[in-house]
Amino acid sequence: MSNLVTKNKTDIDAVITWVDGNSSKQILKRQKYLSNAINPLHENAVNPHRWMCNNEILYCLQSIYNFAPWIKKIWIVVDDEVPDVSSLSPEIQQKITYVYHREIFRELSDNLPTFNSLSIESLLWRIDGLSEKFVYFNDDVFLTAPLKPTDLFQGKLTVLRGKWVDYSSIVGNEKCKQDPALFNHYMHINAAEVLDFRANNIFEAAHVAHPFKRSKMCELFSSYKTLFLGNTTYRFRDLNQFLPQALYNHACIQDKTAIFNKTQDHLHIYSGQEKDSSYEEIESLLKEISDNHIKFLCINDLPKLETLVPDLRNWITQIVGGSDNPMG
Repeated sequence: MSNLVTKNKTDIDAVITWVDGNSSKQILKRQKYLSNAINPLHENAVNPHRWMCNNEILYCLQSIYNFAPWIKKIWIVVDDEVPDVSSLSPEIQQKITYVYHREIFRELSDNLPTFNSLSIESLLWRIDGLSEKFVYFNDDVFLTAPLKPTDLFQGKLTVLRGKWVDYSSIVGNEKCKQDPALFNHYMHINAAEVLDFRANNIFEAAHVAHPFKRSKMCELFSSYKTLFLGNTTYRFRDLNQFLPQALYNHACIQDKTAIFNKTQDHLHIYSGQEKDSSYEEIESLLKEISDNHIKFLCINDLPKLETLVPDLRNWITQIVGGSDNPMG
């Protein structure tokens, strides 16, 4: 079991998961296990987009440093290879510690290698030296305005961002189960049902950085150990899994240690939105971030959005660097 003793319980760390799915080493490793798969894999599990590396992590790291300087340490969870962060300032680099999958899987190392974020997220709380309170970032989530610790934790309460949804219409629907766009809905349902929430009353987390308490995750692991261990066995995403952050969120809701953020302070540009929107519509969305009420930006597929907004990276560079009006 990971050491849960932290020297300063007021510290808040950041955790980022990262993989370079473009590297030849990673491609060969992934292809080996894809070819050995006994059962057909879900389209959501094998979409190449899931492992693409577009250097988003550099924007993520820069944004944390600029807008949440109170973050104590930044833990980057990796397989074997680490990102090139040499373009970032020494001050940012000094905050970074790399954690390898084998360090959090430990006795579960037979389940490695894994190409499954759900499996990895099940064990993030086992990082040795991680603070009691931590915030989990996907590398395509960036801060775009000053963030305070109270935006994530208020006393004993965890601040949740998202909405209540009714997913009952997709329960038992085999056609919906095969839809990659609905995969995460099932992950939310599976997590919530562990705690007796029903599909018609699910709290769906927004695409933001997610606050966690290690002790709460440790309690959940102890209470549902078989479920957690099962979650780690899938090398690729599977409909039988659950979303760890959704389990945590519903546990906080159930024991009244959650508080809901009431402001729309996040923006999500989803994969494929470049097909559904005009340049002017995307530009209008991006301009919203010039107003400091937007604190989180998630861009799921940076290269595809660049086909519509060619100067997108320049814009992101400015906004995570603290520019007041990056769109001019």
